[in-house]
Amino acid sequence: MQAMPRPIVLKGDLSAEALEELSRASEVSVDCEMMGLNPVRDRLCLVQISAEKGGCYLVQVEESKGAPNMRALMENPAVVKIFHFARMDMQFLQTRLNIHVKNIYCTKIASRFARTYTDKHGLKELVREIAGENMDKTSQSSDWGRDTLTAEQLRYAAQDVKFLFRIKRTLESMLEREDRLELAHAFMAFLPTLIQADVLGYQDVFAH
Repeated sequence: MQAMPRPIVLKGDLSAEALEELSRASEVSVDCEMMGLNPVRDRLCLVQISAEKGGCYLVQVEESKGAPNMRALMENPAVVKIFHFARMDMQFLQTRLNIHVKNIYCTKIASRFARTYTDKHGLKELVREIAGENMDKTSQSSDWGRDTLTAEQLRYAAQDVKFLFRIKRTLESMLEREDRLELAHAFMAFLPTLIQADVLGYQDVFAH
């Protein structure tokens, strides 16, 4: 079983020490927990950021204060940010904290291009197939806005980012093998434009 990253809970923003550590990494994994799925209405509560070798930081967001250190990391083009379903998390980061993420990798997009033999592209399915482990998603729908998170919530939040590095490597290998790597990366590069359209309220502009 893959070792659980050491969760470090921070209030409001990444510490200077955490920012320095994560900025030295070539890639970090990122996930967000919210009060709902509407970035205009619902609060962004928690942002999990982990290096593959190093600490896993759980930042309890204080939207009114912003998060300048987190913004510096997320907008650093030298560090790859690995998400699963980046579109949703990026909408919240931009709408609630004015963070415009740069250099994005989305394992959901990669899975859709690589794993065309299935319609199951959720993180739980990817972890089961690639890592051979079963994720406990019990705490996914819970009150992430509470001041003190439960032990179960902290464990869930940490596990959500720990598998993304291995999943990325496996999917990259599959995409290269199936000659779909360039196309998948092009879709990921388009994400900032898509997020901007999402934030402005545009629907599917390609619809008839």
